[in-house]
Amino acid sequence: MAEVPLVEVQDLSKRVRDASGELTILHALSFTLQAQESVAIVGASGSGKSTLLGLLAGLDTPSGGTVKIRGEDLFARDEDGRARLRAETMGFVFQSFQLLPNLTALENVMLPLELRGERDAESLARVMLERVGLGERLRHRPRVLSGGEQQRVALARAFVVKPALLLADEPTGSLDHATGAQVMALMDELNRESGTTLVLVTHDERLAAHCDRRLRIEAGRLV
Repeated sequence: MAEVPLVEVQDLSKRVRDASGELTILHALSFTLQAQESVAIVGASGSGKSTLLGLLAGLDTPSGGTVKIRGEDLFARDEDGRARLRAETMGFVFQSFQLLPNLTALENVMLPLELRGERDAESLARVMLERVGLGERLRHRPRVLSGGEQQRVALARAFVVKPALLLADEPTGSLDHATGAQVMALMDELNRESGTTLVLVTHDERLAAHCDRRLRIEAGRLV
């Protein structure tokens, strides 16, 4: 019996309306992602990459088609159900880090564990921050951390819940080249260690080269 893909996308489309009429952002995309695979979604700005990532996460709803996670139709669930599925299976890394400014590095990493009801949230968060090289920065808030350190906190927060699927949107876009390369290397290591399926949205071909394969989008179509 064939293994069910972790992610199965079938004829996924997204259309929006504005003053000039209907605009198609994504045109009937179909592909699958297997467990522990790493895939780069590449394309120019405005090609539909981030829209696709939002649909894979269930943060946006499609105009047509389906996204299945482990064989289950993501959009057969209501908004609360999709939120539960995200909490159970997904981690996120963003270009802008998305750390909560009033929380320390430790508290930021503890947060998704606490939302899951983990009793050992603090110890698990400590171990993960030490793994990303921030064992001495646990009590620091984001404003006193460098961009590279903030993205390491974001990586720790994403991986601490052991997600089946990690969605990364231009994770080095706010960093200089050297720091970005270090962050990408760390993300590769964490991904291999945890057996996570990685979906990386980027316009940087050097980052895309870290992944097993690429999906190229041009004007909302897979090419």
